[in-house]
Amino acid sequence: MREIRTEIEIDGSAERVWAVLTDFSKFQQWNPFILTVNGTPTVGTTLKIHIRTSHGKIRIYSPTITKVDLNHELCWSGKSLIPGVFDGQRIFTIETLGTNRVQFVHKEIFTGFMVWFTTHRMENDIRQSFEKMNYALKKRVEEAA
Repeated sequence: MREIRTEIEIDGSAERVWAVLTDFSKFQQWNPFILTVNGTPTVGTTLKIHIRTSHGKIRIYSPTITKVDLNHELCWSGKSLIPGVFDGQRIFTIETLGTNRVQFVHKEIFTGFMVWFTTHRMENDIRQSFEKMNYALKKRVEEAA
Protein backbone atom coordinates (compact mmCIF):
# COMPACT_ATOMS: atom_id res chain seq x y z
CA MET A 1 0.00 0.00 0.00
CA ARG A 2 1.15 3.52 -0.78
CA GLU A 3 -0.61 6.77 0.05
CA ILE A 4 -0.16 10.18 -1.52
CA ARG A 5 -1.77 12.92 0.56
CA THR A 6 -2.06 16.66 0.02
CA GLU A 7 -4.09 19.34 1.75
CA ILE A 8 -4.88 23.02 1.51
CA GLU A 9 -6.90 25.52 3.53
CA ILE A 10 -9.65 27.29 1.63
CA ASP A 11 -11.56 30.44 2.59
CA GLY A 12 -15.06 29.24 1.82
CA SER A 13 -17.83 27.11 3.22
CA ALA A 14 -17.88 23.34 3.00
CA GLU A 15 -21.03 23.68 0.90
CA ARG A 16 -19.29 25.93 -1.64
CA VAL A 17 -16.22 23.68 -1.91
CA TRP A 18 -18.52 20.67 -2.32
CA ALA A 19 -20.51 22.43 -5.05
CA VAL A 20 -17.36 23.15 -7.08
CA LEU A 21 -15.85 19.69 -6.44
CA THR A 22 -18.95 17.81 -7.53
CA ASP A 23 -19.84 19.95 -10.56
CA PHE A 24 -17.97 17.64 -12.92
CA SER A 25 -19.31 19.42 -16.02
CA LYS A 26 -17.22 22.52 -15.17
CA PHE A 27 -13.89 20.83 -14.38
CA GLN A 28 -12.50 21.83 -17.78
CA GLN A 29 -12.97 25.49 -16.79
CA TRP A 30 -10.70 25.40 -13.76
CA ASN A 31 -9.04 22.03 -13.11
CA PRO A 32 -5.51 21.64 -14.53
CA PHE A 33 -5.28 17.96 -13.49
CA ILE A 34 -8.69 16.33 -14.00
CA LEU A 35 -9.63 17.68 -17.39
CA THR A 36 -13.02 16.02 -17.79
CA VAL A 37 -15.30 13.77 -15.79
CA ASN A 38 -18.26 12.08 -17.42
CA GLY A 39 -20.77 10.81 -14.88
CA THR A 40 -22.48 11.96 -11.72
CA PRO A 41 -21.32 12.01 -8.08
CA THR A 42 -23.61 9.17 -7.05
CA VAL A 43 -22.53 5.95 -5.30
CA GLY A 44 -22.22 3.13 -7.83
CA THR A 45 -21.71 5.41 -10.84
CA THR A 46 -18.81 4.54 -13.12
CA LEU A 47 -17.05 7.68 -14.28
CA LYS A 48 -14.90 8.31 -17.34
CA ILE A 49 -12.05 10.59 -16.32
CA HIS A 50 -9.38 12.28 -18.45
CA ILE A 51 -6.34 13.54 -16.53
CA ARG A 52 -3.14 15.35 -17.42
CA THR A 53 -0.41 15.11 -14.81
CA SER A 54 1.97 17.93 -13.96
CA HIS A 55 4.60 16.22 -16.17
CA GLY A 56 2.18 16.12 -19.11
CA LYS A 57 1.12 12.47 -19.00
CA ILE A 58 -2.44 11.99 -20.25
CA ARG A 59 -4.52 9.10 -18.96
CA ILE A 60 -8.11 7.95 -19.19
CA TYR A 61 -9.61 5.73 -16.53
CA SER A 62 -13.01 4.60 -15.32
CA PRO A 63 -13.34 4.47 -11.53
CA THR A 64 -16.55 3.87 -9.62
CA ILE A 65 -17.94 6.26 -6.99
CA THR A 66 -17.79 4.44 -3.65
CA LYS A 67 -18.77 7.14 -1.17
CA VAL A 68 -20.70 10.41 -1.23
CA ASP A 69 -21.02 12.17 2.14
CA LEU A 70 -22.64 15.53 1.32
CA ASN A 71 -20.32 18.49 1.96
CA HIS A 72 -17.73 16.22 3.54
CA GLU A 73 -16.31 13.33 1.49
CA LEU A 74 -16.23 12.00 -2.07
CA CYS A 75 -14.43 8.75 -2.96
CA TRP A 76 -13.92 6.71 -6.07
CA SER A 77 -12.00 3.51 -6.76
CA GLY A 78 -10.30 2.32 -9.88
CA LYS A 79 -8.77 -1.02 -10.75
CA SER A 80 -6.28 -2.11 -13.35
CA LEU A 81 -7.45 -4.57 -16.00
CA ILE A 82 -6.47 -7.34 -13.62
CA PRO A 83 -7.69 -6.43 -10.11
CA GLY A 84 -4.95 -6.57 -7.48
CA VAL A 85 -2.18 -5.48 -9.83
CA PHE A 86 -2.40 -1.70 -9.37
CA ASP A 87 -5.58 -0.29 -7.84
CA GLY A 88 -6.33 3.14 -6.44
CA GLN A 89 -8.84 4.81 -4.18
CA ARG A 90 -9.15 8.61 -4.54
CA ILE A 91 -10.50 10.41 -1.49
CA PHE A 92 -11.50 14.06 -1.26
CA THR A 93 -12.35 15.28 2.25
CA ILE A 94 -13.65 18.68 3.35
CA GLU A 95 -13.10 19.46 7.04
CA THR A 96 -14.70 22.60 8.51
CA LEU A 97 -12.19 24.72 10.44
CA GLY A 98 -14.46 27.65 11.24
CA THR A 99 -16.95 29.97 9.64
CA ASN A 100 -16.17 29.99 5.92
CA ARG A 101 -12.85 28.16 6.34
CA VAL A 102 -12.13 24.53 5.46
CA GLN A 103 -9.27 22.09 5.13
CA PHE A 104 -9.42 20.24 1.81
CA VAL A 105 -7.64 16.87 1.84
CA HIS A 106 -6.91 15.18 -1.49
CA LYS A 107 -5.33 11.76 -1.36
CA GLU A 108 -5.02 8.45 -3.14
CA ILE A 109 -4.30 5.06 -1.66
CA PHE A 110 -2.65 2.64 -4.07
CA THR A 111 -2.71 -1.13 -3.56
CA GLY A 112 -1.61 -4.16 -5.54
CA PHE A 113 1.71 -5.80 -6.15
CA MET A 114 2.81 -3.25 -8.82
CA VAL A 115 2.79 -0.53 -6.15
CA TRP A 116 6.21 -1.78 -5.10
CA PHE A 117 7.55 -0.88 -8.56
CA THR A 118 6.36 2.72 -8.60
CA THR A 119 9.11 5.28 -8.78
CA HIS A 120 9.78 8.37 -6.75
CA ARG A 121 9.33 10.38 -9.96
CA MET A 122 5.82 8.98 -10.48
CA GLU A 123 4.87 9.79 -6.89
CA ASN A 124 6.16 13.35 -7.28
CA ASP A 125 4.22 13.77 -10.52
CA ILE A 126 0.99 12.67 -8.83
CA ARG A 127 1.63 14.83 -5.73
CA GLN A 128 2.34 17.90 -7.88
CA SER A 129 -0.81 17.21 -9.92
CA PHE A 130 -2.90 16.98 -6.73
CA GLU A 131 -1.37 20.23 -5.44
CA LYS A 132 -2.13 22.04 -8.71
CA MET A 133 -5.74 20.88 -8.53
CA ASN A 134 -5.98 21.88 -4.86
CA TYR A 135 -4.70 25.38 -5.59
CA ALA A 136 -7.08 25.75 -8.57
CA LEU A 137 -10.01 24.61 -6.40
CA LYS A 138 -9.02 27.14 -3.72
CA LYS A 139 -8.82 29.90 -6.32
CA ARG A 140 -12.19 28.98 -7.85
CA VAL A 141 -13.96 28.88 -4.46
CA GLU A 142 -12.36 32.05 -3.11
CA GLU A 143 -12.94 34.08 -6.30
CA ALA A 144 -16.65 33.19 -6.22
CA ALA A 145 -17.02 34.42 -2.61
